[in-house]
Amino acid sequence: MTDSVPSKCAVNLAQSTCPMDAVLRLLMGPWTTYILWLLHSQGPMRFGALRRAMPGISSKVLTERLRHLEAQQLINRDYKPTVPPEVTYSLTGRGASLKEVLDGLNVLAQSWAKEDAQKEPDRDAA
Repeated sequence: MTDSVPSKCAVNLAQSTCPMDAVLRLLMGPWTTYILWLLHSQGPMRFGALRRAMPGISSKVLTERLRHLEAQQLINRDYKPTVPPEVTYSLTGRGASLKEVLDGLNVLAQSWAKEDAQKEPDRDAA
């Protein structure tokens, strides 16, 4: 008897052919899921608004993440050649398909935050 992995999920460390692995690698990049969450929860946003909504991220990293998400067809970059240039980011249909996942993560995050807040007084008593 041999252990086998379904052909759709054959894992090669150099290049994953498993769809789940590919999606998780994409979403787990630094700041990636948070950018998607902001665009999902707040709608289209300009670069500066995204930067202000994400304390701690540098302009360089934000630009890299946005370019990566655009290359993966998860976000649109709408450029208008005004002075100064107006660039607005929004979710594509593919990005919007993450709605249930992002909403589920939000429910989990809110639940965990509530649990952690209830545990805080216990730490002070110790």
